[in-house]
Amino acid sequence: MQRIKMTISYDGTAFNGYQVQPNGRTVQEELQRALKQMHKGKLIHVTGSGRTDARVHALGQVIHFDTPLSIPLDKWVRALNAQLPADVRVLRAEAVPEDFHARYHVVRKTYHYRVNNRDASDVFRRNYAVHEARELNIGDMRRAAAHLIGEHDFTSFCSAKTDVKDKVRTIYRIDIEKENDELIFTFEGSGFLYNMVRILMGTFLEVGRGDRQADELPSILEAQDRSRAGKTAPPHGLYLWEVSYS
Repeated sequence: MQRIKMTISYDGTAFNGYQVQPNGRTVQEELQRALKQMHKGKLIHVTGSGRTDARVHALGQVIHFDTPLSIPLDKWVRALNAQLPADVRVLRAEAVPEDFHARYHVVRKTYHYRVNNRDASDVFRRNYAVHEARELNIGDMRRAAAHLIGEHDFTSFCSAKTDVKDKVRTIYRIDIEKENDELIFTFEGSGFLYNMVRILMGTFLEVGRGDRQADELPSILEAQDRSRAGKTAPPHGLYLWEVSYS
């Protein structure tokens, strides 16, 4: 047996999330179906670096699995992509030690969130960027983001549905850049709670519209109360961009 680490990308539009579930198509399910074909009917369990919600995309999701097959690493990418649907692609394959874990050994994650900021929505980007017709104040959103850099308890920015007890996380950077009519938000941190990036985005959008002040962010953090933060932003603007390991 050898452990294989893969970096994959997927278009989340037609998926009900990453993790296998009773109802709806998932990325993990497609990966395991393809591997089952390659292993002549044997179920190969795939472990991901984390879950993504329905309609969330990924350019750098990381998975691992154990296999008895002796396929050269450069052939794994081509072989698995031949079995996968077009909205999931394997980008890289590596052999890793048997104790490597795609989820537990993560030291840093990077997400992007894209906002199409113009009067009329773009029909060709409707599944890949969230449309916002009102002009957004980038300076105010950057000032709001600055309050979140460092280690904090992010209870206020976490879904109440989570069962995670420790909600302390470290955010290393939040960048907000404009490319033509699109705003690209980059979040880099030690890890992110359930819906954390989308709740942060919902709050930033309220700041950008002028519905909330940038200097409210410290009191929202301190409150440790989900109701104090903004609405959860839609999923289709979110991308799992990169997962880093020590």
